[in-house]
Amino acid sequence: MTKIAFIGLGNMGNPMAANLVKAGHDVHGFDLLPENLSRAEQNGVGKTASAEAAIQGAEVVITMLPAGKHVLSVYEDIVPKAAAGTLFIDSSTIDVESARKAHMIAGEHGLFSIDAPVSGGVVGAEAGTLTFMAGGKDEAFARAEPILKPMAGRIVHCGRGGAGQAAKICNNMILGISMIAVGEAFVLAEKLGLSHQALFDVASTSSGQCWSLTTYCPVPGPVPTSPANRDYQPGFAASLMLKDLRLAQEAAQAAGAVTPLGAEAAQLYALFNAIGQGMKDFSGIINLLRGAD
Repeated sequence: MTKIAFIGLGNMGNPMAANLVKAGHDVHGFDLLPENLSRAEQNGVGKTASAEAAIQGAEVVITMLPAGKHVLSVYEDIVPKAAAGTLFIDSSTIDVESARKAHMIAGEHGLFSIDAPVSGGVVGAEAGTLTFMAGGKDEAFARAEPILKPMAGRIVHCGRGGAGQAAKICNNMILGISMIAVGEAFVLAEKLGLSHQALFDVASTSSGQCWSLTTYCPVPGPVPTSPANRDYQPGFAASLMLKDLRLAQEAAQAAGAVTPLGAEAAQLYALFNAIGQGMKDFSGIINLLRGAD
């Protein structure tokens, strides 16, 4: 049993922490929202009054926060107060530069750290099947891997500090672009009088197949578990897809990479969010492509 502090108990953090409790770990958590703390407490997470209180005696600290500025603020506050040898795992999706700064803060105090963003959404968090993309030194990853396993379907060590975040934003740029492509294909099929099922049956078994089609099909029917069958309730919200696409564009600009499709995808999701659809699943972008609100 490991004593773990979990900071950030929202839609993702709460089920992740719950899976750690189920695995027999002693988990104490903190979140700014009282309702999140109450939900976590119902799942066996010890409720604390602050992030500083949560880390008392912790061997591992996991953060799941909205943005880089929040991660850095928490790290600057609690890293100096953590016990020697503490391992910090940040599973937030943030910019690469902030991830590297977080590693630097931990390193300055002689502590271990990895950045380990996830893919799989709330469904994966609840099922314990998330994919973790980890960046950090070999020793830190070796310590983190058994902690991540109760929450994970797959864990990949991507390289040095910040590599996990780099992998996450590259992956989600592919996802955002591919969902738009699949949506456009279904809209064209509708105009041509081709049924959704017919297009799915062809594309899902030929060269057009991809995760956005075969697992997350943006029209109701062919994949009964996709959000299209429940009025595009997330899932993975369009606002979060926009966040990731913007992170990818910031990284591309900083690295001097040319990503025209990524840039166009970011613009389309920005428009989708601007018309009030940010809380819909990102696959709902098909309705924008149809010209619907």
